[in-house]
Parts: sequence; structure tokens; C-alpha cells
Amino acid sequence: MSLDRKLMQQLRQLDRHDLRRVLIFVRGLLHSIGDEAAEVVEAGSVTYRLETVRCGKASCTTCPHGPYWYAYYRDGGRLRSRYIGRELPADVRASLADRA
Repeated sequence: MSLDRKLMQQLRQLDRHDLRRVLIFVRGLLHSIGDEAAEVVEAGSVTYRLETVRCGKASCTTCPHGPYWYAYYRDGGRLRSRYIGRELPADVRASLADRA
């Protein structure tokens, strides 16, 4: 199925905020069908993963929020995670660019 020209035109008219909301929605759709390959980056013993999160507030109309990067690593046999933010750190991006 090809994308409708009207849809493409409407997407081009969106501002940055609404484009990010569309991106979050599309990533959620991809996640629901099990396609997460583009959202995981491995750098040594740390895996960086792009995730959306739910805030848990019953009145929230913008859930899920994000996407946000999280770092996953092993600490004494336990899997730990750490919030990174909306962007990967510059040193991680640089090391990934060097490896490519």
C-alpha cells in the first residue's frame, strides 16, 4: 500500500512538536509488531535503547512520552538501566561513528 499524497502533504505542514508526536506514534506501532532493530545501539558492554514511557497519570492525554534513550548494563549479574535523555551523548555517537 502506498502512502496517500494528502497524508504526505499534511505531514509536511506539521511543526516540530507535532512531527515528534507522529514519530512517537509510529515507533509505538513498530514496537507493537516487534520491530525494534533500529532503536537499539550496542557500544561495548552497554546497550543503548530508545524507549517511550507512560507517566501513569490517569488524566494524561499525551502518553506515551519520549522517545528517551536508556543505557542497559550488567552489574554483578543484575541487569541495570540508566536514563540518558532525548539525545545520545556526543562521545557515544562519536565512538559509534568511528566503528562504522
